[in-house]
Amino acid sequence: MLEVVINDRLGKKIRVKCNEDDTVGDLKKLIAAQTGTRPEKLKLQKWHVVYKDHITLSDYEIHDGMGLELFYH
Repeated sequence: MLEVVINDRLGKKIRVKCNEDDTVGDLKKLIAAQTGTRPEKLKLQKWHVVYKDHITLSDYEIHDGMGLELFYH
């Protein structure tokens, strides 16, 4: 179990608990449940790398306490 910190760059930080074998799409669904935004409208990235929905968090080497940036489409 790991905890990821999501920063929407509008002053809100969200802490989400998930598993290493969850996909980025699963993470978006957990974020959507907390923010009230549809998961299709969310885009997660770190620097210039945009994370794709079908790849797992362990493949992207996302670890406990890591921060990701959240953008809205």
